[in-house]
Amino acid sequence: MRIRRGLPIFLSLLVAAALAVPAVAQQPAPSPAQRPAKPVKPKPAAPKPAAAAEAKPTLLGQFADWGAYTASPNGKKVCFAIAKPTSSETKPPNRPRNQPYMFISTRPADKVTNEVSIAIGYPFKAESEATATVGSTTFQLYTQGDGAWIKNIAEEAHMVDAMRQGDTMVVKGESGRGTATTDTYTLKGLAEALDRVAQECQ
Repeated sequence: MRIRRGLPIFLSLLVAAALAVPAVAQQPAPSPAQRPAKPVKPKPAAPKPAAAAEAKPTLLGQFADWGAYTASPNGKKVCFAIAKPTSSETKPPNRPRNQPYMFISTRPADKVTNEVSIAIGYPFKAESEATATVGSTTFQLYTQGDGAWIKNIAEEAHMVDAMRQGDTMVVKGESGRGTATTDTYTLKGLAEALDRVAQECQ
């Protein structure tokens, strides 16, 4: 079984903060929000201005539904593209869940480029797999907690290329309570967002 590369907790917080940023160009994001299912208690004392500015994601550009962001938590530069699904369905219908999202991160210090991660909005069924389909190609996803990553890391570059050229991606998974979900993401603007990420995090 592929070992999860894992998403650092600071990046989870950056992503949550980015979701709260209005789609306007070149502005710092608000303080990191709590990631669904992993609440972080706010600290009463504000961090030093310089450190706070480094930790907050800054919007590099909004490309259709995809935003490109950068931040430098702990002095390590991180860039990522992120979007929410344009439609979601649960079976049984109307089951509650946290906000799902997909993001593609580049972390030069960790030698990671275009890592595709999906937060599904609920804990996956233990040892279950999810799928992500672009056009006629389906990619198997390894799951852990509320996150999913491509199972065969050798296919990740192919997956990103397919996403760049595709129109939509459909992600399917199952929760620990047996709820099946289908999330559809538009891929319009993704190629431009990834180009901006690559430009910022070389």
